[in-house]
Amino acid sequence: MINIVFIFSYVFLIIILSIVLKKVFPNNKELFRKIIHIGIGPLIPLAKYLEIEFSLAQYIAGGISILILINYIFKLIPTIEDIDRKSFGTLFYCLSLFILITFYWDKDPWALTAGYFIMAFGDGFAGLLGKNFKSKSWIIFNQKKSLLGTSAMFFFSFLILIILGATGKFDFNFYYFLIALISTALEQISILGLDNLSVPITAAYTFNLFVTKL
Repeated sequence: MINIVFIFSYVFLIIILSIVLKKVFPNNKELFRKIIHIGIGPLIPLAKYLEIEFSLAQYIAGGISILILINYIFKLIPTIEDIDRKSFGTLFYCLSLFILITFYWDKDPWALTAGYFIMAFGDGFAGLLGKNFKSKSWIIFNQKKSLLGTSAMFFFSFLILIILGATGKFDFNFYYFLIALISTALEQISILGLDNLSVPITAAYTFNLFVTKL
């Protein structure tokens, strides 16, 4: 029970931090989401460390996905989706966690962590840097992408893979570069927040296929 309380306390603190920063930077509508986006990333290794059971982890992720869907429909907490474009990114983010837990929680936690870390940190920092610092930009499916944001996505994805590979004692190989490159390419197609679903699932699948091979 204490483990569950710890998990929810961590999530609560991330949300509080996001709300505080939103008040400090009221004109940055993406900041609230991106802080949560990045802050939720460590939940996977934290939950594994606390020995949260598969079924419970699945229920939590599924429950949060349902709550986010209800919020989309009834706008109970409009701040969560207070951005300048129509997006289901928050829902896809939670749904991808549910899918990764379902397929990799026991089978391959390294692949699960790789997929979710790339989404949380790679895409998260790409959004923060790309939105707040000017650089060359382009439009894909009416979504603005920037050189800085795209570079950050690749850099953090590649760095995450190197760190996880070293921690898990996997051989360093060309596939780290390939997985980071694929993740960066998928992040470019972010219409309606679709990248929050495609990036983590594909990254986890390719890490499992090419690196852990479980």
